[in-house]
Amino acid sequence: MRGIRSFELPPELQESLEKAKKLEWATIGYQLSVVVVMFLVMGSSEAMKSAWLEDTLGMVPSVVFLIATKINNKKPDDKFRYGYHRVFTIAFLIGATALLVMGLFLVIDSSITLLKGEHPTIGTVFLGDTQVWLGWVMIAALLYSSLPAMYLGFKKLPLAKKLHNKVLFTDAKAQKADYMTAFAAIAGIIGLGAGWWWADAVAAIFISVSVLKDGLTYVTTAIQDLMDRYPVTLEKEEKDPIIEELKEKILTWDWVKAVNVRFREDGQVYLGEVAFIPNGEINLEKMEWAYQEILGFHWKINDVAIAPVKTLPEW
Repeated sequence: MRGIRSFELPPELQESLEKAKKLEWATIGYQLSVVVVMFLVMGSSEAMKSAWLEDTLGMVPSVVFLIATKINNKKPDDKFRYGYHRVFTIAFLIGATALLVMGLFLVIDSSITLLKGEHPTIGTVFLGDTQVWLGWVMIAALLYSSLPAMYLGFKKLPLAKKLHNKVLFTDAKAQKADYMTAFAAIAGIIGLGAGWWWADAVAAIFISVSVLKDGLTYVTTAIQDLMDRYPVTLEKEEKDPIIEELKEKILTWDWVKAVNVRFREDGQVYLGEVAFIPNGEINLEKMEWAYQEILGFHWKINDVAIAPVKTLPEW
């Protein structure tokens, strides 16, 4: 027997979702201010340009997360019989692809600048009646672009784990590590001020490679999810123990001789099949009871098909 349920988080997780939404709205507002500030002070620095583009791109996960939360709650219909759960996987792929493309562009652009031996300069600006080296202003802007972002990342991380949401998780991890981008760009600016013309381009390449690496990792993960990979944990990408625990639970039923299960990730939730060899006779009441028990085992299990078989399939 089979059932499709519209997605609704358990009451205890609804509060976590609302907190995540508020943090993402705050992130968008903050990132917009960062993009403006960084654009105004970046000058001809390659490192600043790379950091600015990364900050601009940093809004994508927040935007797609908020859009996906709206679509994810839609009920299954005639067109999408399995519901709209996979919208989070699609959102994850969009954000990852944007990172990958931007990282590739930045690596090429920064490498060309280094190979050409271009000598960027950092001038001065007047703050009131005081003439100030623009590098100090750049450093202040970089600190503004990273420290609040780190705080937002730390706040989002536990919520992402509770919600099993990869879009939120990767956004949190990226913001948590924003200090690396800022420190690399600061090192490039200081090096440029010390007369090391190559320091700026090297810092830009470091930032670019970091963006490219994250983009490649996340695109690979998103593609694997779309190919119905076995459900994995967010932190270490190990097999989610929930699946084995469910299998062990089913084996405790005295009318089940043997069982095999397979599940796949569909956004935040899991869809799958359970095949079992009956130990004696079975009836509709037992099947209905089993169906409800499996769906109630964990909130992540949203759709399951149950079938009695003579021989277990090799899943």
